[in-house]
Amino acid sequence: MKTDPSTKIFELLQFGEFGDVNPSICDSATFTFMQAKTMLDTFHGDAEGCFLYSRHWNPSNKYLADALAGMEGTESAWVTASGMAAITCSILQICSSGDHIVCSLTTYGGTFAFLFNYVKKFNIEVTFVDITKTEDVRQAIRPNTKMIYTETMTNPLLQISDIPALAKLADEHKLKLLVDNTFTPMVVAPFKLGAHVVVYSMTKFINGKNDCVAGAICASKEFIDSLSDVNAGTAMLLGPALDPLRSSSILKNLHTLHIRMKQHGKNAMYLAEKFKEYGVKINYPGLPGNSGHETLKRMMNPEFGFSGLIAIDMVSAEQASKLMEMMELAGVGYLAVSLGYFKTLFSNSGKSTSSEVPEEIQRDMGLSEGLVRFSVGLDNDIENTWQKIKSCLDRL
Repeated sequence: MKTDPSTKIFELLQFGEFGDVNPSICDSATFTFMQAKTMLDTFHGDAEGCFLYSRHWNPSNKYLADALAGMEGTESAWVTASGMAAITCSILQICSSGDHIVCSLTTYGGTFAFLFNYVKKFNIEVTFVDITKTEDVRQAIRPNTKMIYTETMTNPLLQISDIPALAKLADEHKLKLLVDNTFTPMVVAPFKLGAHVVVYSMTKFINGKNDCVAGAICASKEFIDSLSDVNAGTAMLLGPALDPLRSSSILKNLHTLHIRMKQHGKNAMYLAEKFKEYGVKINYPGLPGNSGHETLKRMMNPEFGFSGLIAIDMVSAEQASKLMEMMELAGVGYLAVSLGYFKTLFSNSGKSTSSEVPEEIQRDMGLSEGLVRFSVGLDNDIENTWQKIKSCLDRL
């Protein structure tokens, strides 16, 4: 039986200093010591429970990190000022000049830009592959490969990575498997399936309110300690520290994540089935017959559904734009990037969150110029939402 990941969050009782049911917010950048030796020990990482400087650790950030580690089943976690900070710090902690990465061709535009353009200045090479074809991944591995990078559910094509198969391949070649689980918190626990490092944009489902930007890295204690090492830690030295006030608000929102993911998934399934009945080309891994359906079913915690992301193909960018503008005016949701919000968000991925990907590569990955990605919200009356969408489709 799979363990409910929400249980681990709730088991972590973190009272405030006055018995507050919410942990106190540590609004301090630096911390005092009564003995000079303790400060020295803290610098060296030898003082348990002591804090030095909030770029390194802050109690509020640690409360959130501990809860995330509990959810993911990892020994430790680290929180960052953005999802991209979590991704880039993890990659740069693992890879050095002369190394090689195998990466899913279909991935978030910012991640693609970092790996396609930015890491060249460090002499790090990247091979992009169809991550759903394990043999292609195997063939791409070189003697200097250090990492396989993927997303559990890829952005924006919603392909499903076979994490156990990729983890086995990574272990065989002594590589790190780094998985972005932003689209599927609670739904899938990549670390428990063999991934070595799991990253999140907490901006999305985990926080759920689109009122802040934040990221997280969940991994072994050894890896998190290396990230935060004062002499060589990528996160420590690049400095993408999350504000403790934001950590506190995200931690409170984390406690409703299990409820929200169930509703996101329920609503997404409803709309996916309606789009299919209507005759619109629909991509949703929750639908039987979808190319990733069986893989996701093998990996998922079924009570949380198949996540809240769906994609439809309106064939042309012009048709996609017309539909999105009509839906916003009809009150379906917002024409906006990002996801995991309590309202439905939709965007034309090729012209927004995947615009960093050159058009020829978009075509190679199968990204239609008319693809509209929906992050389905927490609507109580999803049938009414569908009627609004249907009226827009009818008028196109």
